[in-house]
This record gives sequence, structure tokens and C-alpha cells, in this order.
Amino acid sequence: MSRCKLTRTPPVQAVKKVHRVNLNPKIARRSFLKLSAATAALTSIAMTSKMSGKAVAAGSKQTAAYPGSKIVRTICSYCAVGCGIHAEVHNGVWVRQEVAQDHPVSRGGHCCKGAGAIDMVTSKKRLRHPMRKVNGKWQKLSWDQALDEICGKLLAIRENDGPDALHINGSAKVSTEMAYQQRKLAAFWGTNNVDHQARI
Repeated sequence: MSRCKLTRTPPVQAVKKVHRVNLNPKIARRSFLKLSAATAALTSIAMTSKMSGKAVAAGSKQTAAYPGSKIVRTICSYCAVGCGIHAEVHNGVWVRQEVAQDHPVSRGGHCCKGAGAIDMVTSKKRLRHPMRKVNGKWQKLSWDQALDEICGKLLAIRENDGPDALHINGSAKVSTEMAYQQRKLAAFWGTNNVDHQARI
């Protein structure tokens, strides 16, 4: 039975030899170096302002969408990078924003947070006044009342537990001047408990 199942494999045909032409390694290296030098020279010439220009899309000339509005050059405050924004202001209200194409830091780019920076100012969910939760409901406070309550609680904590009981956390959204004021507040308070969190 097993003898019947065994079959002979056909003989392997002879493989034709293929002759390869190998270049002289010295000539190949020399040719490669010449080609690399020529490519580098052409690339450097192409990168000059004479042969390349700023890409401008059709109809991309920035014009004010609101009659009487003005374009204000500013920076995004979401992090410490400081990307450029062209904010369109109409009657004192930030109504639209565009990417600053000529900004030296962002060079015409934005992250997803910077693209929505206008919402930090114009959003209906933005907190506009101090609030306190009383019996599960939020109540408005005046600024004087909020400051008096916060300062009173802070002074009580300092008197009972010392100045190191307070920790001041910085934010990437604050400006350099505000970060300086936060550090100064900690120094005057008498603590070195200062840290930074980029996501708040």
C-alpha cells in the first residue's frame, strides 16, 4: 500500500547562470559622492528666496469679515509655546481668529487647543463671576465677598497649620507676569510649595 503512494519527484532542471556586471567600488563611490554633492547644491539653491516663495492659497488675503472690525496680533495663552493668532475684534468683542502665518514661533500652525482659543473668551460656559455652592445649588457672590471669605480661610489655615500647609499650583494658561505673581505670593506667604501643571 505504501509503495503505491510513493512517487518519484521529477528531476531538477538545470538553472541558467546569470552574469552580473559589478561596478568598480571606487567608481561607484566616486559617482555617489558626486551625485550627493550635486543634490545638496541644488537643494540649497532651491531653498533660497529667489527660487521659492510663500505658498498663498487663492483668495487667502485676510480681510475683516465684520465691517469696521480690526485685526489684532496676539498670542495663544494655552501653553508656554506662544503661537501667533490674528484676532478679529468688532466693537470690543473677539469675533473671529486666524492663524498668524508670519509668526516666528508657530509659523502658521496651531494645536487643537489653540484653534479653539476664542472659546476661552466667548464661550457661554465661561465663568464670569465668583460662585459658591450652597445646599447643592450654585449662588453668585460679589468679588469683595469672595475675596474676604477666601482670605479668611487661608489666614486660618496659616495660623493653625503654618505657611507650608498651602500649596500653589501654576498653570500653562497663565502669562509670564501672572506666573511671577504666583511665585511672589508663595514667597510672601512663607512657603516654597510651588509647582506647575501644564494641563490646567
